[in-house]
Amino acid sequence: MENIKVGWFIRDKEGITTSTQEKKEIPEGIWYKCPGCKAALTLKELRENLYVCRHCSHHARIGSHEYFSILFDDGKCKELSGGLQPVDMLTFQDMKTYPERIEESRKKSGLDDAMRVAHGKIDGKNVVVACMDFDFIGGSMGSVVGEKIARSVDFCIKKKHSLLIISKSGGARMMEGAFSLMQMAKTTAKLTQLSAAKLPFISLLTDPTTGGVTASFAMLGDIILAEPDALIGFAGPRVIKETIKRDLPEGFQRSEFLLEHGFIDKIVARKALRQTIGDLMGMMR
Repeated sequence: MENIKVGWFIRDKEGITTSTQEKKEIPEGIWYKCPGCKAALTLKELRENLYVCRHCSHHARIGSHEYFSILFDDGKCKELSGGLQPVDMLTFQDMKTYPERIEESRKKSGLDDAMRVAHGKIDGKNVVVACMDFDFIGGSMGSVVGEKIARSVDFCIKKKHSLLIISKSGGARMMEGAFSLMQMAKTTAKLTQLSAAKLPFISLLTDPTTGGVTASFAMLGDIILAEPDALIGFAGPRVIKETIKRDLPEGFQRSEFLLEHGFIDKIVARKALRQTIGDLMGMMR
């Protein structure tokens, strides 16, 4: 038997072999590795379980399309304020120009910005849902996000609808500078109008909700809900640890820690979201 020497080991030429043409590769995207328990799941079973791991209940990050399908009755809704796009007011440039980053995120996510808004019924109640998308520049809050929330409030007041905002963001968008920071005040003022109209506002915090979003509209809900094990805070744990030079408590800035310390009202698993929000909207109206 002839041997073929390859580096430090010897491989037998004879044996069971499969021609390249007969090998069946697993198509990309069929399998999902859970970040929580490292279990391998098919995308089909993950999707059927609302993107929650059936082994450890880890809630995978999802976008507005998935939340609208989960929350609205029969997945039916109508988009509001579509087509709004960010503007490069500061001619910002770091490693790339701002317009280049916008175009790159648009191609990657298929979105115009980091928030989509739609209205429909949740458990029979009329609700406007403003949902952030992390895939668009880390879900960062710029002028478009602030304007969409403002228009959502105006629509709610006009139609007497309730408002649900789903936050998933890295914070304010640095490419828009002070314009992005101004959205904190703008959204807070608009939500004050909603409160004056005595219309319910529920805030749902998902992983991650940080920065200027946490410091403004995300924590202003009449009721504040969160998904399990979501990272919620202003500055990240690493930044805080380096600043105060102390170890942080276990689970710091996670949903469970915030619930224990009174920062949120309830943790809701994704399967129970629609029923819980429907019940709360009914009680508040």
